[in-house]
Amino acid sequence: MNLSGNKLGDSGVKHICTLLKNPNCKLQKLLLSDCGITGEGYAALTSALKSNPSHLIELDLRGNDPGDSGVKLVTDLLDLLNNTECKLKTLRLLKSDAEKACDYLTEALGKNPLLLTELDLSEKKPGDSGVKQFCALLEDSHCKLQKLKLNDSSITEEGCDALTSALTSNPSHLIELNLSGNKLGDSGVKHISALLRNAHCKLQRLLLSDCGITGEGYAALASALKSNPSHLIELDLRGNDPGDSGVKLVTDLLNLLSNIECKLKTLRLENNSVTEQGCVALASALTSNPSHLTEMNLSGNKLGDSGVKHICTLLKNPNCKRQKLLLNNSNVTEEGCAALTSALTSNPSHLIELNLSGNKLGDSGVKHISALLRNPNCKLQRLLLNDSNITEEGCAALTSALTSNPSHLIELNLSGNKLGDSGVKHISALLENSNCKVQRLLLSDCGITGDGCAVLASALRSNPSHLTELNLRGNKLGDSGVKHISDMLQNSNCKLQKLLLENNSVTEQGCVALASALRSNPSHLTEMNLSGNKPGDSGVKHICTLLKNPNCKLQKLLLLKSDAAEKADVYLTEVLGKNPLLLTELDLMY
Repeated sequence: MNLSGNKLGDSGVKHICTLLKNPNCKLQKLLLSDCGITGEGYAALTSALKSNPSHLIELDLRGNDPGDSGVKLVTDLLDLLNNTECKLKTLRLLKSDAEKACDYLTEALGKNPLLLTELDLSEKKPGDSGVKQFCALLEDSHCKLQKLKLNDSSITEEGCDALTSALTSNPSHLIELNLSGNKLGDSGVKHISALLRNAHCKLQRLLLSDCGITGEGYAALASALKSNPSHLIELDLRGNDPGDSGVKLVTDLLNLLSNIECKLKTLRLENNSVTEQGCVALASALTSNPSHLTEMNLSGNKLGDSGVKHICTLLKNPNCKRQKLLLNNSNVTEEGCAALTSALTSNPSHLIELNLSGNKLGDSGVKHISALLRNPNCKLQRLLLNDSNITEEGCAALTSALTSNPSHLIELNLSGNKLGDSGVKHISALLENSNCKVQRLLLSDCGITGDGCAVLASALRSNPSHLTELNLRGNKLGDSGVKHISDMLQNSNCKLQKLLLENNSVTEQGCVALASALRSNPSHLTEMNLSGNKPGDSGVKHICTLLKNPNCKLQKLLLLKSDAAEKADVYLTEVLGKNPLLLTELDLMY
């Protein structure tokens, strides 16, 4: 029976379903392409075929639209093909070009893309030709993709043109598009801007970092978002350069935030040549519409103390709901830090992440932050202050404040500061506090020796159950320090998953201690980095033997100094069936 091209709709299909349910119905071929059938009709067909599956061998539903619940409905139909009682051999949902695209993606992914709501091809590097191949599928109404990840995929303006053209014809389901790390340029972004202008476009997250976008592309984006501002909640433009007119263009983007219809929650303008002038525009725009933006990333810009002071005006606004504030590498000194913490102290309850890394805060700056941390309304969970010229004095003030209000913090990054063993002793006092819930502790390149490590490990033994990551790379722990860490690892309450100890002068002796500890409590650690040490032959053997333990959960073990050496190690292990670090002779002759 061929009823293709008629306006049957769901009501018409339901009449056909009554026929299909009849046990005397012997219909083998049913063609219903382009009949205006939606999800209701698909559900009715599936139900009818389940109740009487034995005769129909071909069903054609091309050119119909199953609607928002399309993935589930298509899944139910495809499941019929696996039903032993069902004789259905051919289910046509896609027109020829889309069918080819579906086959291409099924081969690349090992899954039917019609059954997916998220498509990640970032590791496949499809390039322009690959993107063009699957665009026909994106245009089809049966495709209900919500997230499309094509970052670092060797796509240029040509592929971007094809992609946005396809998405413009079927735009209403996609909520996330990641094209970061591709050479789109301004011409590619103009195609994306055309998609954003589409009234049916519901895109919420648009990631375009490191795409070679200049002022012209910024202008196109700002114009597009003015015409259709209501859905986008995250825009990532990190690593692009708006050029000489950058301040004005960034200002135009920021002025979008004053639009009452703008729902942008995450704004990432890292390394975008934003100066004090841009901060003025940002503060002005957000003061008139402060309630939606929850994450602001202005890292890597030349804001200076004066720029930060403008942002502080915004932060004092009681309607400001900022949860994440990232200002690392922004030329902020103690003066800017004082203004910032004063503003946050007056409205502290929303902020959960503060990143001021790479600024010259010094101990005096950290003391201002410490005053904020003492505020009982402060709910900060992540505090990143690496490379901030902090010494033992600042560390003492910081940990004292956190000891008085420790229960929210889950990540503390003080790497690259000259804390030394005395600074670590202050941190250890914090870790011993039973209310301390720190999960990630990063102390790389802090001048810690075996003595400091002993105090740290002792503190973690007394309160071990929360810490999942410990980063001590680039210190002077030596074997004595590693032995203290090994004692901690033996504690059955230790939940550490990631341990980073590269460049710590660890020898065979330290490796033996680590291996012994992990044999007695192997079940949690998933990553360990010992690169840049001198484990010797027996040290490598002891560590590698761990991997044979069935209870060992190690997924990533790094022993070599460079990424190239690690890749070579993986390659040779694949070829030989043995880890080459355990060999004294290597034979690759065929």
